[in-house]
Amino acid sequence: MEKRNAVNALGIVVILGSAWGLSECVLGAALHACASKMSGSLMTGVALFFIAAAWAATEKAWSVALLVAVASLFKMFDALLLSLPLRDGAIANPIFAFILEGAAFVVVAAVVAGKLGRRTAGRAAWGGSAALVAAGAFPLVKSVTGIAACVAPGMSIPLAWYYAPLAVGLSLITVPLGIWAGERAAGLRLRLKFFEPSVAVALSLALMVLARHF
Repeated sequence: MEKRNAVNALGIVVILGSAWGLSECVLGAALHACASKMSGSLMTGVALFFIAAAWAATEKAWSVALLVAVASLFKMFDALLLSLPLRDGAIANPIFAFILEGAAFVVVAAVVAGKLGRRTAGRAAWGGSAALVAAGAFPLVKSVTGIAACVAPGMSIPLAWYYAPLAVGLSLITVPLGIWAGERAAGLRLRLKFFEPSVAVALSLALMVLARHF
């Protein structure tokens, strides 16, 4: 039973990672069209929703690492669809952001995941703090990918800092929602069929292809 629980927990994380990867493609394209300057901050709130859900569904740090890995693989597949090299700023920098958001969430969890993390206000603070840490550290991306973070027009302030209040405000909502969703997903672990994660991956990839070609 314990082994099955672990396998099913892994399956839930793969499903969540597939949904995150798909949302990055679909929402990212839509946001780029109407709000390209703030799209990264908006997607931070979305990312932290899925990270919080994976955490709550398993209560294990490895789930966040796996989730980030799945989302990163989806981003690489998106690069293939867009005929972009993996080191292009539209691919490498978002992947760095995924890693940063996952790390920020886990670091903040060390402080608030106990009694405070069981309250809605504590979960909101968890989300806001994780978003603030991720946004604050994002300009380090240049030292990793070699591609500088975008700056606000006519200024030298990174967009991640300029729109940090938006990322924080959105994450105050998405992290409590993600934890709520993850707690309910945890109850489905014993009912998860072994093929369902594979179906979720295949369906998400197919939808990404459709989104990029239509």
